[in-house]
Amino acid sequence: MPTDARVVVVPETTGDPLRVEAVRIPDPGPYQVVVKQYASGVCHSQLHQIHRPRTSPVILGHESTGVVVARGREVTHVKEGDDVMVTWVPRDGEHASRRPDGVDLQLADGSIAKTTSSFTWADVTVADEQYVVRTPGSHKKDVTAVIGCAVMTGAGAVYYTAGVQKGQSVAVFGVGGVGLSAIAAAKVVDADPVIAVDLDDEKLAFAMKFGATHGVNASRVDPIAAIRELTRKTDGAGAPIFGADFAFDCIGVRKTMEQILPAARNGVLGSRTGGTAVLVGVPTTPVELDARDLLINEKKYLGSIGGSCRPDRDFAMFLRWYAEGDLDLDALVTRRFKIDEINEAVHALESGQITGRAILEF
Repeated sequence: MPTDARVVVVPETTGDPLRVEAVRIPDPGPYQVVVKQYASGVCHSQLHQIHRPRTSPVILGHESTGVVVARGREVTHVKEGDDVMVTWVPRDGEHASRRPDGVDLQLADGSIAKTTSSFTWADVTVADEQYVVRTPGSHKKDVTAVIGCAVMTGAGAVYYTAGVQKGQSVAVFGVGGVGLSAIAAAKVVDADPVIAVDLDDEKLAFAMKFGATHGVNASRVDPIAAIRELTRKTDGAGAPIFGADFAFDCIGVRKTMEQILPAARNGVLGSRTGGTAVLVGVPTTPVELDARDLLINEKKYLGSIGGSCRPDRDFAMFLRWYAEGDLDLDALVTRRFKIDEINEAVHALESGQITGRAILEF
């Protein structure tokens, strides 16, 4: 039977406050799962969606923890009562035989609210089974909600997209929830040095708790020069080497997207190729890259979406990192809000008041 739920609705008119509405979640379709949620992350990328023009109401959120209350007849990997995470990356796209479906939800006034792949700003959600990942029931259900986006995106970019190895140098531009997850992964693989770049001394100090070895305040110094100085050395033939082996942009603004390429290590002709710049943050503008630097130093500029992760494979690994103390999710989650406080949560995120990651608790 349908399930009562309270969901956050982003109105059709841009700029209007978000509202919480009571709705009825329909019985799941053949490939759908209904999840009663414990907690959901509040992701910075959703600010872009809130401010983007639209032609209908939308429902947001894409990382959460919860318990299955109903499943469709074709769903076999979870059952009622299972603890799960809801995410926005297909859990096993490599072996999928069908494209996952999105969900549109009818509101009380009869209008249709659109979603992207999943929605988690709700105490109950319904999602295609490809966005629902079974987890062991022994983990905490609040802070682990951020694994489905922040951790996957940041840590996965280091671990999978870049494939950082022990002893390689890493610079991370932007140390919010995604950047801190990237730093934690760099620590797990024994990268050195691990350089955090931000505009706020408090956030840089916070990044040290997750594994950063150095902090660079880009409001006071040139971060490219600082990174080059921290990584400067010579090779066996005496040629100068400077810059990070991997430079990650976890923000997505034009300035940082353009800074990570010159911050990456230079190449030495006939000896070694240059470093790699990795774009992790959601871009909002075009960029201009120095093609000469890219060519002469044989550098790479990569994109990383969802940390190149496969949730069925990787969420268990991130939970293990948490259990073993390598990923401090208790520290990463710095603010908690109730569903009726969603406008306060969005304002806090937009105004830079969230040091790590915020969550909604249901």
